[in-house]
Amino acid sequence: MPAQPASFGRRDLFRLGFGLAVATGVAGCANNGGSSGGGTLIGPNSPEVAAAERARQIAGARRTSIKLAAVQAEVDLGGITANTWSYGDVPGKEIRIRRGDLLNVELRNQLPKPTSIHWHGLALRNDMDGVPDLTQSEIVPGGSFTYEFTAPDPGTYWFHPHSGVQLDRGLYAPLIVENPEDGGNYDTELVVLLDDWLDGLGQTPDAVFDELRTNGMPGMDHGSMPGMPAMPKSDLLGGDAGDVIYPHVLANGKVWKAPQTFATKPGQRIRLRLINAAADTVFRVGVPGVPMTVTHADGFPVVPVELDVVLLGMGERLDCVVTVPDRTVPVLALAEGRGLFAQVLLSTGAAASADSESLTAELAKLVVPEMNALRAADSVALPLREPDVTHDLVLEGPGDKYSWTINGKAYDPTDGLPIRSGQVVRLRMQNKSKMFHPMHVHGHTFQVRANGKIGPRRDTAIVLPGRELIVDFDADNPGQWLIHCHNVYHGEAGMMAMLSYVE
Repeated sequence: MPAQPASFGRRDLFRLGFGLAVATGVAGCANNGGSSGGGTLIGPNSPEVAAAERARQIAGARRTSIKLAAVQAEVDLGGITANTWSYGDVPGKEIRIRRGDLLNVELRNQLPKPTSIHWHGLALRNDMDGVPDLTQSEIVPGGSFTYEFTAPDPGTYWFHPHSGVQLDRGLYAPLIVENPEDGGNYDTELVVLLDDWLDGLGQTPDAVFDELRTNGMPGMDHGSMPGMPAMPKSDLLGGDAGDVIYPHVLANGKVWKAPQTFATKPGQRIRLRLINAAADTVFRVGVPGVPMTVTHADGFPVVPVELDVVLLGMGERLDCVVTVPDRTVPVLALAEGRGLFAQVLLSTGAAASADSESLTAELAKLVVPEMNALRAADSVALPLREPDVTHDLVLEGPGDKYSWTINGKAYDPTDGLPIRSGQVVRLRMQNKSKMFHPMHVHGHTFQVRANGKIGPRRDTAIVLPGRELIVDFDADNPGQWLIHCHNVYHGEAGMMAMLSYVE
């Protein structure tokens, strides 16, 4: 059995006892024939969760054991030194396993604050989801916790804390779940993790969040005031492009002037696994002059489409295949609306035809396709069906004290949106704020409904201001699961809700 931490958080005795609790506090409007209350909560320690995990296990699966430490130390961002929290480096060391493998990770907390790990995008067992005070106790300083679960689906994933705004430090790393059947359309792989950075450079994410909670968002006219940087804006994102000013953005832990170089050769086909680990920044990504064939969204295959540029919201992943030309080219990541970029160089040994700074202007002019309009491959597409239950999620903010809400309420882990195993669940997300929200569902992947058609399978998708996004998923992973905005400041300020399995 996975090891349990030595101490309990302030509400754990209630939350970890979900399996015995009666769902008198479960609320929410369940439309189209769904039930809106009653029943027993299926908590993280319920027999149903263990049964779902057994069903995921396959004969002959490998077991991978890893020891991981969350530490406080200096890191080199490419000639810029920052004191931050990390898993030993920024990004942390990649974990790579195969579909169906059992992963065992012991996390030792050497930080001055409690922490956790969320395994972003995986449909794993509920008690390993890494949400303090909901699925596990906080891992106290000096304590440890062992995560152990089966990885059921191949794809590009990553892991990060779900404790406060720790995601905006250096606590993240890729998790790649390989599919033995892949590889026919590429020769090698390159993982590119993108991030926005301010920690250890005169401020911390906690101080930034405290400032937002005290004084709210800066006025959008501050950019015209002497000495005040302009707040990020993007027509593509509907106006506001972020709440926080960052001095740098990173690709694989490095600023643009000191990029990682990936040795390659002309004609080689590279599978780019793109991950946006940022807290407040959307990236547009491309290889100038080289088309990319998009093959996967959030780990699941899509009908391949050739594009010059893609958009990546916080928490989202895209896999793209590129064929290397007879020159050195950058994988460019423009921070949307910020005037910043990061890069990884695909080096053939030959000189580049143009410098990266000039190429960013070309990338910025390209028309960015709607990523939610990608189409899931037939092998993974969920059929168009009438839902058994529909939940409306109205996204609003910022209110007083920088509050962000779902259905007029800040996150309350005792008040969930009820669903039942076996249902087709529809989430109708309506963005009534003036800012975009990349919405992430834990423990499931959903089918985007794009204009009544089948879109991509995803676990994170952007909802633009004034727009509505409809997604469906199969309720096949019992437990208590978060749904939240993956802007870490929005989520921590209240834009989270709970999908609550009941029986």
